[in-house]
Amino acid sequence: MFPASKSLLSPASLPAMATRPPPYLPASCAPYSRPPPLCSVARATAPLSAAATAVSSPPSTTKKVLVPIAMGTEEMEAVILAGVLRRAGADVTLASVEDELEVEASCGTHIVADKPIAACADQVFDLVALPGGMPGSVRLRDNEILQSITVRQAEEKRLYGAICAAPAIVLMPWGLHRGKKVTCHPSFIGDLPTFRAVESNVQISGELTTSRGPGTTFQFALSFVKQLFGPHAAEDMESTLMAQIDADLERSTEVNKVEWSFDHNPQVLIPIANGSEEMEIIMLADILRRANINVVLASVEKSTSIVGCQRMEIVADKCILGASESKYDLIILPGGPAGAERLHKSKILQKLLKEQKQACRIYGAVSYSPLILQRQGLLQDKKATAHPDIVNQLTCQVIDRSKVVIDGNLITGKGLGTVIDFSLAIIRKFFGHRRAKLVANGIVFDYPNS
Repeated sequence: MFPASKSLLSPASLPAMATRPPPYLPASCAPYSRPPPLCSVARATAPLSAAATAVSSPPSTTKKVLVPIAMGTEEMEAVILAGVLRRAGADVTLASVEDELEVEASCGTHIVADKPIAACADQVFDLVALPGGMPGSVRLRDNEILQSITVRQAEEKRLYGAICAAPAIVLMPWGLHRGKKVTCHPSFIGDLPTFRAVESNVQISGELTTSRGPGTTFQFALSFVKQLFGPHAAEDMESTLMAQIDADLERSTEVNKVEWSFDHNPQVLIPIANGSEEMEIIMLADILRRANINVVLASVEKSTSIVGCQRMEIVADKCILGASESKYDLIILPGGPAGAERLHKSKILQKLLKEQKQACRIYGAVSYSPLILQRQGLLQDKKATAHPDIVNQLTCQVIDRSKVVIDGNLITGKGLGTVIDFSLAIIRKFFGHRRAKLVANGIVFDYPNS
């Protein structure tokens, strides 16, 4: 694994914190309530075809990965797993255990799977990785086809893993934790056998790898890159994701301080496009919704559905025209080079951003999108940061020593590896440090006490 001191997304092992979500957490984002009792799940019961039973596939350098999703799956965990592994070169299948391919995840984002789980029953995977979330973990647990696939995976000594609630809620009833050291979300650590439970962010025990929560998913995914492709591939991917940066880089820098205070629940618009970075979209929406912020995902395409840069389909809440009928306290542009360019071409979004600045309301961007703000004249006399690939193209003053830069009503972030800090900085500005800390604790992300 990667040294915690070198990794942005390597929170130190945390003690079990709040075992239930804070009271302001929306019910749809509360993945840690007790699941219903398991009816009768012990071993794989769904019949497998002869093709599925005879595991003899021709040698291939392509690594096949299954990430199952369900209604109530934790979206950060599913999308980061798929996004990181696809970037590393794996053939990743998002498979729905529901009747439909489109599922509503635990914090309200709609994700479209590649295929139904039944279409995966006869396939051989190098890795089966289960995201958590509630009730998503229960729905994964109760799917007999997925159980058959995962039990076979363990019996044939191929890699499998689970994160957050899934180690306790899914793997234990299936008996796939036996003889292994296991970690999970602090809310469920008490459900694990005492002599098997550990509190490390990522625990590798033979073919099984487990992890703690949304805030440790990058580490979880990178551990699989290392196991599937080797340490050099993992190091390269960590650098690409900006998950390894200077230890002395500041978490956030604020200049020209103004208060972001409202007499209402903050309204946030996140416009999205084909080619947008899915992981950034999902992290922003997931984390902000956990703080009871009203987040609207708006597609600038003709359809509400967009396909991101890692070929994942996300269904927006609205099209940009419908979203433009409302005013927003904050508009945030996610990155992804192709997606950022398509956001820039949206005349409706250009108008919204211009009005946002003129009305002294808040706006921001991460990764490649600060360049879009510049092209629309929204960085004039401002200080900002951006992805290293485009930071030299910014004509405003760049603060490169910080992951997040806040200048009055503008907030910018460096990229993928800084989006959690970016989101928590927004929560802190809206509600104060305590709420940001509680949200960070809930996702198991290391965040300062003050």
